[in-house]
Amino acid sequence: MPVFMTKYLLMFVLALWSLLLPAQVTFVITSLPANTPPQDNIFIAGDFNGWNPGDENYKLTVNNNGNWSITLPQSTEGTRINFKFTRGSWATVEKGPNGEEISNRVFIFGNGQTQEVTIHRWADGGSGGGSTASANVSVMDASFFMPQLNRTRRIWIYLPPDYQSSSKSYPVLYMHDGQNLFDDLTSFSGEWQVDETLDLLAAQGKDVPIVVGIENGGVHRIAEYTPWPNPQYGGGEGDAYINFIVETLKPYIDQNYRTLSNRENTGIMGSSLGGLISHYAAVKHQQIFSKAGVFSPSYWFSDQVWSFTSAHPALFPLRIFQLAGTLEGEGVVENMIRMEDSLKSGGHQATNLTHKIVQGGQHNEALWRNNFKEAFEWLFYSQPSGINSGNEILQLNLHPNPTQGIVILSGYKSHPSDSLVVSNPAGKEVMRIGRNLSEKIDLSELINGTYVITLFTKQGVFSAQVIKQ
Repeated sequence: MPVFMTKYLLMFVLALWSLLLPAQVTFVITSLPANTPPQDNIFIAGDFNGWNPGDENYKLTVNNNGNWSITLPQSTEGTRINFKFTRGSWATVEKGPNGEEISNRVFIFGNGQTQEVTIHRWADGGSGGGSTASANVSVMDASFFMPQLNRTRRIWIYLPPDYQSSSKSYPVLYMHDGQNLFDDLTSFSGEWQVDETLDLLAAQGKDVPIVVGIENGGVHRIAEYTPWPNPQYGGGEGDAYINFIVETLKPYIDQNYRTLSNRENTGIMGSSLGGLISHYAAVKHQQIFSKAGVFSPSYWFSDQVWSFTSAHPALFPLRIFQLAGTLEGEGVVENMIRMEDSLKSGGHQATNLTHKIVQGGQHNEALWRNNFKEAFEWLFYSQPSGINSGNEILQLNLHPNPTQGIVILSGYKSHPSDSLVVSNPAGKEVMRIGRNLSEKIDLSELINGTYVITLFTKQGVFSAQVIKQ
């Protein structure tokens, strides 16, 4: 090999090696709020530890100068991390000089080995805080079993102010990240104030729903809020998580509380990955949900979201409110608009779809809190446009019923655009026929039990129960 080629090859190798050099950083807190409780510990939480606010592996220690400090594990130069400091919970996360929420801190390895930090205020004022939840908010169950995932979860419930004094039944809104909805004490970075917002609307004489808040699973959050895996972040338990809501949680709520259990009175809402899984739930289970609040949706997580949406066209009127801020990151606003176009292509009426772009909006609780009221009112108070006249679901005539296998759709004439869905009593789809749909439906492979057959045609939506025995 010529000398000049050897020289350039060596330079290339050295340059490549320099890019892979391990780097380290020590964070030193040089200024703390004067009211920081002396007995409390300080932690760093970020995307490197699943945003665990009280991780013992990331607890700071007091150095020789009396300052709190921590040295993070080595990482490759150029690695970017996002983080904040807490006193062990999100109720005690750091705040800005005026008590305002602050964006995540950012550090790129290789930009210095020591970083000095000033913490201006704590979320609880340094007092240890207290619950900000309304009196009509409670923890329904601290360890509600999720059989689809073989784990438990804390479930919050908001009951309308007049629930105890009336005999009315109420719509239900299912929301993710339940610890962030009602209470600053448990929130990640400030609550959504769902309870205060709905209480105010109720005081104005408006009907408000029961809200069921499902806490995220911490280390399980990414997996549960994503229907498909991502090569870098994993995931893919979203279908089981939504089946938990549809098959286990919703039947429990409908049995134990006075609910309007039909789809017209059932909604779902979430942000970020919670927005992604809300979109997935509403589009896949249109027979269960009629409305979805999709805030800052993480459509970037998997390209399968596009083929999935195309494969699930409009079956029922479905209202979707999408929200994104201009400072949430590359592609968030663009993907939101693209998704609205995709939904329209699937037959969802434009009047049932809306989106809001917030100039300067960032990916945080402040954005979602400030826009919850508008989204809720549009979803629950605006009249949706129907696929058929009056949104009426017509009676489907079929026989024999009960049946041992074959059921005949009386008077049905096949059309290429028609489709048929068979669901169990919990609303879970067990069979779908698109092409080759005829008047004879073979249920012989289903286990014995009661099912709902729904036929979608240009003339309308037809439905009936059938017993397989």
